[in-house]
Amino acid sequence: MMPSFILTSACLLLLFAGGASAGVPDFRPVDQIIEKAIADGACPGAELLVGQPDRTVYRKTYGKAQVRPREWDTVIDQIYDLASLTKPVATATSIMILHERGKLDVNDPVAKYMPRFAQNGKEGVTIAQCLTHVAGFIADNPLSDYEDGGDHAIERIMIAPLKNPPGEKFVYSDVGYIVLGDLVRKVDGRPLDQFAAEEIFGPLLMARTRFKPGFGDSALLVPTEAIEGEFRPGVVHDPRARAMGGVAGHAGLFGTASDLARYCQMLLNGGELNGKRIMSAETVKLMLTPRPSPDDKVLRMYGFDVVSSYDSPRGKRFPKGVSFGHTGFTGCSIWVDPQSKVYVILMTSRLHPDGKGDVKKLRSDVATAVAEAMGIGS
Repeated sequence: MMPSFILTSACLLLLFAGGASAGVPDFRPVDQIIEKAIADGACPGAELLVGQPDRTVYRKTYGKAQVRPREWDTVIDQIYDLASLTKPVATATSIMILHERGKLDVNDPVAKYMPRFAQNGKEGVTIAQCLTHVAGFIADNPLSDYEDGGDHAIERIMIAPLKNPPGEKFVYSDVGYIVLGDLVRKVDGRPLDQFAAEEIFGPLLMARTRFKPGFGDSALLVPTEAIEGEFRPGVVHDPRARAMGGVAGHAGLFGTASDLARYCQMLLNGGELNGKRIMSAETVKLMLTPRPSPDDKVLRMYGFDVVSSYDSPRGKRFPKGVSFGHTGFTGCSIWVDPQSKVYVILMTSRLHPDGKGDVKKLRSDVATAVAEAMGIGS
C-alpha cells in the first residue's frame, strides 16, 4: 500500500540511500533532468513516483508546488488537477465496469442509450469509437455552448453534426468523453462523480481522488494558473468542466500520486488490488487491447494512449505498441509497461503561475531515464 501521509523529499531519500550501489537502480540522472527542467521554467515543481505492483521503486519531490501568491514546497501526495487523466481513470473505467455488468455494450451505438444523439450523422457512432477518439467529433465545441450550464451543453452536443464520418479519422476529442461521462449517468442513474467514487476510488482506497475536492485553501491542493483573476486551488482549470459544475467526462478529476499508483497497480493486477476487484481480468484485457486508428498511424486503448503525438510519457525505451498511459493538460501524466510491470507517474502543475510551462520534453526525458535505470529496452 502506498503511504497516505506527507513526506518531505529529504525524508524520502533516506529510503534510497546508497545511490548506484549493486542491484539498486541509479535514479540520479532522473533527478538531474527534473531539476534542470524546473530551472529552465518548464514547471515550478514536480513529484515523481516509479512503481511496480508490489513496491515503490523510487519516489521524490522537486521544487515548488506553488510560487504565487505565496511559496509552498512540493511535498509527497499533494492534490493535483488531473485534467485529461479524468478520461481513463474515471470515465473509461466507469464505462468498462458498466460493460461488464451488462448495462451497456461498448460496441453499441451511443444512440441506443441516448436517443436524442441519433441525428446529424451520429446515428451509428459507437461507444468504442468515442473511447478511442474516432467517432468524428471536433476536438472541442465552442465555450459559448457551456455558458448556461452542463445540461444545455449536453443538449447542444446531442444535436450537433460531426466533423468527420464515424470511424474514418483519429481526432483527440473532449466532446466524445463529455458524451461518455453523461452516458454513465444515463445508463446507471448515478452521475459520473458518484459512480466513480463508489465503484472505483472507494474500493481501491484512492482516498484523495475526487471531482470537486472542496478543500478550500488547503496546502495539499496545487494551483494552476489564475482562474478569473485569482489562484483557486481545487477549482478545475478546464473551462468546459468548470462550466459543467466541475464534473465532466473529459476533465474535472483531482488526485494524488499515491492514488494513481493504486490505480496502475489495479490494472497490472488484472482489475484487483488488495482483495478488492473492480473489474474482471477479461474486462481489463478488453480495455487494454491496442486498437489502430483507420490510417494505422495511431494506436489507442479504451481510455489510454499507446502510440500518437500525445505519447511523450513513453519516452524512447518503454515498448512501443505495448505500454500505455495518458497525459493531462495541466501537467500530470502516467505511463504503464505491462511487460516490466513498471509504471511512471509524474505530477506537475506546468500552468502555474502564468500558463507558460511546457513539460512534453520533460515527460519523455524522465520516462527514458527511468527505463534506463530499470534496464528496460536495453
